[in-house]
Amino acid sequence: MAYDIIIRDLSSKASQKAIGTDKGLAKIGDGIVNFAYSVAKSIFLTKNSVNKKIIRTGKKVNKNILADALRKANLKIYAKTRADAHDLADTVEALVAYVWLIGKVNLESMIKIISEHLSGDLQSRTEETKNATIAFTKLLDYIKNYLPKSKI
Repeated sequence: MAYDIIIRDLSSKASQKAIGTDKGLAKIGDGIVNFAYSVAKSIFLTKNSVNKKIIRTGKKVNKNILADALRKANLKIYAKTRADAHDLADTVEALVAYVWLIGKVNLESMIKIISEHLSGDLQSRTEETKNATIAFTKLLDYIKNYLPKSKI
Protein backbone atom coordinates (compact mmCIF):
# COMPACT_ATOMS: atom_id res chain seq x y z
CA MET A 1 0.00 0.00 0.00
CA ALA A 2 1.16 3.50 -0.74
CA TYR A 3 0.33 4.64 2.80
CA ASP A 4 1.95 1.77 4.76
CA ILE A 5 4.20 4.30 6.45
CA ILE A 6 1.28 5.99 8.22
CA ILE A 7 -0.39 2.75 9.34
CA ARG A 8 2.69 0.85 10.46
CA ASP A 9 2.27 1.84 14.11
CA LEU A 10 -1.47 1.09 14.30
CA SER A 11 -0.98 -2.53 15.28
CA SER A 12 1.34 -1.49 18.10
CA LYS A 13 -1.25 0.95 19.48
CA ALA A 14 -4.34 -1.11 18.72
CA SER A 15 -6.10 -0.43 21.99
CA GLN A 16 -9.58 1.01 22.10
CA LYS A 17 -8.62 4.38 23.60
CA ALA A 18 -5.42 4.78 21.56
CA ILE A 19 -7.30 4.44 18.28
CA GLY A 20 -10.42 6.35 19.28
CA THR A 21 -8.51 9.34 20.63
CA ASP A 22 -5.84 9.58 17.91
CA LYS A 23 -6.13 13.15 16.59
CA GLY A 24 -4.31 12.32 13.36
CA LEU A 25 -6.72 9.48 12.60
CA ALA A 26 -9.62 11.81 13.38
CA LYS A 27 -8.33 14.36 10.87
CA ILE A 28 -8.02 11.70 8.18
CA GLY A 29 -11.41 10.29 9.12
CA ASP A 30 -13.02 13.73 8.91
CA GLY A 31 -12.44 13.78 5.17
CA ILE A 32 -13.58 10.19 4.73
CA VAL A 33 -16.77 10.68 6.76
CA ASN A 34 -17.75 13.91 5.01
CA PHE A 35 -16.98 12.50 1.56
CA ALA A 36 -18.92 9.29 2.21
CA TYR A 37 -21.90 11.23 3.57
CA SER A 38 -21.92 13.70 0.67
CA VAL A 39 -21.96 10.91 -1.89
CA ALA A 40 -24.51 8.84 0.07
CA LYS A 41 -26.80 11.85 0.48
CA SER A 42 -26.45 12.66 -3.23
CA ILE A 43 -27.42 9.08 -4.11
CA PHE A 44 -30.40 9.16 -1.76
CA LEU A 45 -31.63 12.56 -2.98
CA THR A 46 -31.24 11.57 -6.64
CA LYS A 47 -33.11 8.27 -6.16
CA ASN A 48 -35.92 10.10 -4.37
CA SER A 49 -36.08 13.14 -6.63
CA VAL A 50 -39.62 13.83 -7.81
CA ASN A 51 -38.47 14.89 -11.27
CA LYS A 52 -35.62 12.30 -11.40
CA LYS A 53 -33.11 15.15 -11.40
CA ILE A 54 -29.50 14.28 -10.54
CA ILE A 55 -28.61 15.92 -7.24
CA ARG A 56 -25.05 16.32 -6.01
CA THR A 57 -24.38 17.77 -2.61
CA GLY A 58 -21.32 18.48 -0.55
CA LYS A 59 -22.43 18.20 3.04
CA LYS A 60 -20.41 18.11 6.24
CA VAL A 61 -21.72 15.82 8.93
CA ASN A 62 -22.85 17.58 12.09
CA LYS A 63 -20.89 16.58 15.22
CA ASN A 64 -24.14 15.74 17.05
CA ILE A 65 -25.05 13.15 14.41
CA LEU A 66 -21.71 11.40 14.87
CA ALA A 67 -21.75 11.71 18.67
CA ASP A 68 -25.26 10.22 18.90
CA ALA A 69 -24.36 7.43 16.47
CA LEU A 70 -21.30 6.53 18.58
CA ARG A 71 -23.48 6.30 21.70
CA LYS A 72 -26.18 4.25 19.95
CA ALA A 73 -23.58 1.84 18.54
CA ASN A 74 -22.20 1.36 22.07
CA LEU A 75 -18.70 2.44 21.07
CA LYS A 76 -18.09 5.16 23.69
CA ILE A 77 -15.41 2.90 25.16
CA TYR A 78 -13.16 4.18 22.34
CA ALA A 79 -13.64 7.83 23.37
CA LYS A 80 -11.89 9.74 26.09
CA THR A 81 -13.55 9.64 29.49
CA ARG A 82 -15.10 13.12 29.69
CA ALA A 83 -15.86 13.58 26.04
CA ASP A 84 -18.16 16.26 24.66
CA ALA A 85 -19.96 16.02 21.29
CA HIS A 86 -16.88 17.27 19.42
CA ASP A 87 -14.66 14.64 21.06
CA LEU A 88 -17.19 11.88 20.33
CA ALA A 89 -17.40 12.99 16.68
CA ASP A 90 -13.59 12.89 16.50
CA THR A 91 -13.74 9.33 17.86
CA VAL A 92 -16.12 8.28 15.07
CA GLU A 93 -13.81 9.86 12.51
CA ALA A 94 -10.77 8.10 14.02
CA LEU A 95 -12.55 4.73 13.97
CA VAL A 96 -13.62 5.19 10.35
CA ALA A 97 -10.07 6.16 9.35
CA TYR A 98 -8.67 3.17 11.23
CA VAL A 99 -10.84 0.55 9.49
CA TRP A 100 -10.25 2.24 6.12
CA LEU A 101 -6.48 2.46 6.56
CA ILE A 102 -6.13 -1.18 7.64
CA GLY A 103 -8.12 -2.20 4.56
CA LYS A 104 -11.12 -3.72 6.31
CA VAL A 105 -13.80 -1.32 5.01
CA ASN A 106 -13.65 0.61 1.76
CA LEU A 107 -15.35 3.86 0.76
CA GLU A 108 -17.80 2.09 -1.52
CA SER A 109 -19.16 -0.06 1.30
CA MET A 110 -19.37 2.95 3.64
CA ILE A 111 -21.32 4.93 1.05
CA LYS A 112 -23.61 1.96 0.40
CA ILE A 113 -24.40 1.45 4.08
CA ILE A 114 -25.09 5.14 4.69
CA SER A 115 -27.20 5.66 1.54
CA GLU A 116 -29.26 2.50 2.17
CA HIS A 117 -30.13 3.64 5.67
CA LEU A 118 -31.03 7.23 4.88
CA SER A 119 -34.73 8.02 4.72
CA GLY A 120 -37.25 10.81 4.99
CA ASP A 121 -36.96 14.47 4.06
CA LEU A 122 -33.29 15.34 4.22
CA GLN A 123 -34.12 18.97 3.46
CA SER A 124 -35.54 19.24 7.00
CA ARG A 125 -32.66 19.72 9.43
CA THR A 126 -34.43 17.87 12.24
CA GLU A 127 -35.34 14.92 10.06
CA GLU A 128 -31.91 14.81 8.45
CA THR A 129 -30.27 14.72 11.89
CA LYS A 130 -32.50 11.85 13.01
CA ASN A 131 -32.07 9.81 9.82
CA ALA A 132 -28.36 10.49 9.37
CA THR A 133 -27.83 9.36 12.97
CA ILE A 134 -29.54 6.07 12.14
CA ALA A 135 -27.39 5.66 9.01
CA PHE A 136 -24.14 6.35 10.87
CA THR A 137 -25.17 4.03 13.69
CA LYS A 138 -25.59 1.27 11.08
CA LEU A 139 -22.15 2.10 9.68
CA LEU A 140 -20.59 1.93 13.15
CA ASP A 141 -22.40 -1.33 13.88
CA TYR A 142 -20.79 -2.71 10.72
CA ILE A 143 -17.25 -1.47 11.38
CA LYS A 144 -17.19 -2.51 15.04
CA ASN A 145 -16.38 -6.04 13.84
CA TYR A 146 -12.96 -4.76 12.71
CA LEU A 147 -12.08 -2.75 15.81
CA PRO A 148 -9.86 -4.06 18.60
CA LYS A 149 -11.82 -5.55 21.48
CA SER A 150 -9.11 -5.28 24.15
CA LYS A 151 -9.00 -2.57 26.79
CA ILE A 152 -5.19 -2.39 26.81
